[in-house]
Amino acid sequence: MKLGILSRSPRAYSTRRLKEAAAERGHTVRVLNTLRFAIDLSGDEPALQYRGKPLGDYDAVLPRIGASITFFGMAVVRQFEQMDVYTPTPANGIANSRDKLRSMQILSRHEIGIPATTFVRDRADVLPAIERVGGAPVVIKLAIAAVTSFAG
Repeated sequence: MKLGILSRSPRAYSTRRLKEAAAERGHTVRVLNTLRFAIDLSGDEPALQYRGKPLGDYDAVLPRIGASITFFGMAVVRQFEQMDVYTPTPANGIANSRDKLRSMQILSRHEIGIPATTFVRDRADVLPAIERVGGAPVVIKLAIAAVTSFAG
């Protein structure tokens, strides 16, 4: 099996161990820097370029996408998915894991035990939310809008 590990850190312990374990099982393994891909959408078939050259065929990819490159990393993983390359961690799984509220919603929906949790937008809604979920102890997520300023 030809396996690609999507990682910006080929020397990181986890990346090295994945590569070693796959090689021990007889797989051909290459660590691919996620940021060196180009996604081509103009042709009839989805394609990827790696370091300026067409990417060969892979049987599977293991994403090791750091939080700082989530958006681009998910795009690369989605492109592999479009190319019918197997990945145990699909792009939507990465997205869900990076969004704490979404992950809690998924766990709750599938009746996986989570602490009493409430998510509110305004500080004034905190006490009513605590009462609504049955009182303390409770996990409270308060969404505060990010303020961006531009110096002009």
